Amino acid sequence: MPKRTIVKIDEKLCNGCGVCINPCAEGALELVNGKARVIKEEMCDGAGVCLGVCPTGALSLEVREASEFSEEEVKQKAKERDNMNYIPQTCNWCGITEKDAYLLAVKKQGKALWICSKCIPKIIHG
Repeated sequence: MPKRTIVKIDEKLCNGCGVCINPCAEGALELVNGKARVIKEEMCDGAGVCLGVCPTGALSLEVREASEFSEEEVKQKAKERDNMNYIPQTCNWCGITEKDAYLLAVKKQGKALWICSKCIPKIIHG
């Protein structure tokens, strides 16, 4: 098995809030028995977008032996998600949804927020 970067979840720190689930574009994370889990390591691309929204710091990246990333697994999961009632995230500043603007996960003083690309300058420049 090749070594690659993959998300690691500290069960002791995970409070099961589920905030990390939606940022994972690949669908590799789910809540299982009240804790976040990487359901299939071949779906985790190791980008770490989920890390930025975790309010407890339970998520990190590690390099370890893992199955190779599978675009096919991700596509299959996307088909399943399309059949679910998905609730889009909204910008914590202006309320626009991810359907109308790109949202980025940011963290300040331990609080995880979603910010749209239009509101980023407001954060940077005040």
